[in-house]
Amino acid sequence: MNQPNTTTVKELCTEQDWVDAFPVMNQLRTHLDLETYLQLIGEAKDKENYRMFALLEDETIVAVTGFMPMITLYNGKFIWVCDLVTDSNHRSKGYGETLLNLVHHWAKDNGYDVVSLSSGLQRLDAHRFYEEKMGYRKVSYVFSKDNIQ
Repeated sequence: MNQPNTTTVKELCTEQDWVDAFPVMNQLRTHLDLETYLQLIGEAKDKENYRMFALLEDETIVAVTGFMPMITLYNGKFIWVCDLVTDSNHRSKGYGETLLNLVHHWAKDNGYDVVSLSSGLQRLDAHRFYEEKMGYRKVSYVFSKDNIQ
């Protein structure tokens, strides 16, 4: 008889945790190699209080989120979701919703009233998820300028 899958959520605090999450995170952040990814997480954790959580199915990481508290004049004190990705083989099982709800609870428990994120223009399925399922409003475009000289 097959046993049901067991899902758990774990905060990823060690370099080995981050390495274990890399195959899933790399599906979203395809431009990163492992060394750069580890360097950026370490620096973000040390300087920006970046937090990373994973959802595990039967002890295998199937979804990951990373976020950080911020303060801006636009949002005031808020949480910025930097990363949210579910492994392509495990989508549409509610894992993204679970992790985003975890971020919402973390925000509320730590005195933050706003959670914000950006999503690539091409990620239409993600936009539907954020707006229709999670109740987010589309409030702006995010602009980026690379190779500043």
